[in-house]
Amino acid sequence: MYINNIISGFLTVLHLQNLFLLSAGTFMGIIFGALPGFTAVMGLAVLIPITFGMHPVAGLLLLAGVYNGAIYGGSITAILLRTPGTPAAAATVIDGYEMTKKGKSSKALRIAVTASTIGGIFSAICLLLIAPLLANIALKFGPPEYFLLAIFGLTIIASLSSGSFLKSIFSGILGLFIGAIGLDPILSYPRFTFNSPYLLDGVSYVPALIGLFALSQVFVMVENKGSMTKIRREVTKIKKDKLFCSIKEIKELIKTIIRSSIIGTFIGMLPGAGASIASFLGYSEAKRNSRNPERFGTGIGEGVAASEAANNAVTGGSLIPLLTLGIPGNSCTAILLGGLMIHGLRPGFELFTVFSNIIYPFILGLLFGNVIMFFMGSFFATYFARTANLQKSVLVVGICIFATMGSYAINGAIFDIWVLLVFGILGYIFRKTGFSIIAVVLGIILGPIAEIGIKQSLMLSKGHIFLYFFTRPISLILIIFIIISVITQYLRESKNKKI
Repeated sequence: MYINNIISGFLTVLHLQNLFLLSAGTFMGIIFGALPGFTAVMGLAVLIPITFGMHPVAGLLLLAGVYNGAIYGGSITAILLRTPGTPAAAATVIDGYEMTKKGKSSKALRIAVTASTIGGIFSAICLLLIAPLLANIALKFGPPEYFLLAIFGLTIIASLSSGSFLKSIFSGILGLFIGAIGLDPILSYPRFTFNSPYLLDGVSYVPALIGLFALSQVFVMVENKGSMTKIRREVTKIKKDKLFCSIKEIKELIKTIIRSSIIGTFIGMLPGAGASIASFLGYSEAKRNSRNPERFGTGIGEGVAASEAANNAVTGGSLIPLLTLGIPGNSCTAILLGGLMIHGLRPGFELFTVFSNIIYPFILGLLFGNVIMFFMGSFFATYFARTANLQKSVLVVGICIFATMGSYAINGAIFDIWVLLVFGILGYIFRKTGFSIIAVVLGIILGPIAEIGIKQSLMLSKGHIFLYFFTRPISLILIIFIIISVITQYLRESKNKKI
């Protein structure tokens, strides 16, 4: 059955329309990644409404291409301009730009795309092998486990947020409140709707996602005066001496790439960690294991390969907890969770059985997407870099048009445009004040799951709720994880205050 699902998924991805959408998503993702400040999150947020009218496989393949391409795309401007297009490419700057200063930008670019491709393929294979096994464990989940899992997801994101712990907790609570708007899931009476019929089904989370991530970034761009980073003529006119890495270059870097791929996949599986952490860990481990660690930072290919293999390996790794348990580990996977929910797909055992005709093509699409990304990056890297030369006014107008059209298209309601605007303003305020946007998003998505879980648990326990929770092994494990997560963050906050 498992082999049949893989073969069927393989044939589905090879369909001409699906290959085109996967390629288009990869192309757009690389552009979003190469534009400083845009990131994979904005690319996914802007394009997710487009997938609403598509077949689930086609829509998810488009998003998979964007996710893959954007993580790699950040390395292009990091190497050529010392400006990482995404936070995940921050470590690539260290050696990548030094190679450009030495006239070795062409070599740095081909190492980056090769390492990114290998890291991405490695993590996609791990996803294909590990996720179905974990999905079988998810089969044992009942209402208590889903409630605790939702709380666990919220506490992890809050504890690993870059801002303060209290601000993250407040953001999560606000998200839970927003998620509670609409009809009660059990009794069906309206809550916090202010007598508006548009809120009976709750806040539409797709316009909310676009507002929080994309529109808020537009406000930041408008506020920051000055044009986008200009690419120097001598950089954009670089001619590649070779398109692909030689066998000798790959042999020299393969140990570093494999090590970083393993690190990136593991970090991706940890909710809240992210590609930027994996990138720096991959780089530091490469330096620690090197025979000549003093050469790192002077412009060597090993440094570029280490960071790029690690950050692209996060893509497959981060989807393992998302698809099996419904825990989005970063902003990108939180948006992908929204993409799944748009099509009525719920993470867990059924995703790999009932909806195997959808999820296996998606997983294999990640693998194929990395191959497509390899050829696009090899041939067109310097051309992608030129997108950073676009005028800010053009980008702002384009994003606003896509955001507005996408929000309206979901339900065909003008009200959703107001939702977009309100959440755009909220996201802008959060960016300026240090509150956690991702905690709000997870509150909106995971809040209803937690509510249904606790209410069903109350009914099933017949008044003995604590006994019901503490006599279930998986519930006990999740409770321990929640306590550890909160205590760890408290100790970290205490240590930071002392410093």
